[in-house]
Amino acid sequence: MLDDDPGARANAFSPADPSASETGAARRVALGVSYLGSAYKGWQSQPGGGTVQDALEAALGAFLTRPVKVVCAGRTDAGVHGINQVVHLDTDIHRAPFSWVRGTNTFLPKDIAVQWAAEVPLHFHARNSALGRRYTYVLLESAVRPALESGRAGWIFRPLDLDAMRQAAAHLIGEHDFSSFRSSMCQSPTPVKNLRDIAIRRCGPPDAPTAYWRFDFEGQAFLHHMIRNIMGCLLMVGTGVQPSSWVLDVLHARDRKVAAPTFSPEGLYFLGPRYDPAYGLPEHVPGMDWLPS
Repeated sequence: MLDDDPGARANAFSPADPSASETGAARRVALGVSYLGSAYKGWQSQPGGGTVQDALEAALGAFLTRPVKVVCAGRTDAGVHGINQVVHLDTDIHRAPFSWVRGTNTFLPKDIAVQWAAEVPLHFHARNSALGRRYTYVLLESAVRPALESGRAGWIFRPLDLDAMRQAAAHLIGEHDFSSFRSSMCQSPTPVKNLRDIAIRRCGPPDAPTAYWRFDFEGQAFLHHMIRNIMGCLLMVGTGVQPSSWVLDVLHARDRKVAAPTFSPEGLYFLGPRYDPAYGLPEHVPGMDWLPS
């Protein structure tokens, strides 16, 4: 796998992506896929297997009794979860939407499931047609390391300052050169990205000794490790190690070495892409209701 974090190179066209004209397929089908990424080496197929894409393509192949290749909306790194990952595939086989869902799920492991299926126009492309991508980081603030949330939420034992983190996040909104938040393995042709929004909130009673936090990100595309590197910086501010203005200094430095360490992938979820409403594809699936709010 190309160790892509959520959205890294997500809007870059790959010559290996099969098109309907190349495959001779009569139709294009989109699927919404949820997965718990803890046991996988990320999204993208690898020669040794062990990725979400490998498992999905194997299940589709078993269902259709022929090899299948899919194209996704955004690649995720090892340990990162997907709630409404969208893929498309080309086929000459007709199946009703519920048949795609139930048939494919029959062959999938319990931590991956197709949530919906829809036939889409041949010009639809899961990656290139996306108008934006959404992610959330779920963090547990607790004096004791969690057990039940292990792999599903990040953890911090120190109290966080909400106002300070919001002030820091505001410096990052808009179009910037995000080189300071970019992995050395990133293959994006440019470090310039448009970060449309970062929404931060503490969930639960304000005086509770423990709390879940939600950090929601939306943008057109993201660099490798960009969200996790931003999370590391926001938590440096939230715990009082750095002032809010430090994040602006990090941004302007355009140097990964001046930023915080990359934060854990465990609480990171790819909520899914946004498309033109004319496609009629779902943006909300049941897994989103599990997240703290």
